[in-house]
Amino acid sequence: MPLPTRPVRPLALPVALLLATALMTAGLTGCSALSPFNTCDDTQARLKDLRSQPILNSTPEGATAPEGLDSVDSRCVDDSGDAWLYAARVYAFPGSRQKVVDFYRTTAKADGWHLQHDPVDPNTPETTAGLCFTKGGDGEALLLTVQFTTADDLKFEYDYDAGPEFDSGSGFEIEVGSETDGAKTGCFD
Repeated sequence: MPLPTRPVRPLALPVALLLATALMTAGLTGCSALSPFNTCDDTQARLKDLRSQPILNSTPEGATAPEGLDSVDSRCVDDSGDAWLYAARVYAFPGSRQKVVDFYRTTAKADGWHLQHDPVDPNTPETTAGLCFTKGGDGEALLLTVQFTTADDLKFEYDYDAGPEFDSGSGFEIEVGSETDGAKTGCFD
């Protein structure tokens, strides 16, 4: 005896409706929900504020900005999913790293910056690790770092061929950074 046959309902329509509903729901949720990450949108005013920080132009006597790196480099970077703003300067210094550390400990403190210490590795000398300071409260918080650099570092980071000013002494980079919304952040968060 043959099996009874029933008309087969095409599955295309229900699958299409289900898929359309899922895509529409995902699209509406994505568009209407606020992103948990900050972006570089509308950060020009904050970047201008970072570029104008006086500490970027405060240097130990004898420090010079290398030709080609003699202006403030400022950017918004959001390649990690959460944007970060910074303004930085590179300097060559014919003296010791300790003189750079001493200068910025004094100068930054006088300008209201607060030195932070690495809680994980407190025994690394500042002449190796550099310095990190914070300033300001939530909504206007800034981070200041002083890091030592070499001709090789400059070649890698900036594709810059350092001149004789980096043959002796200490090269360093000073950077003022911030979250896009000025949220308070620490050096070792």
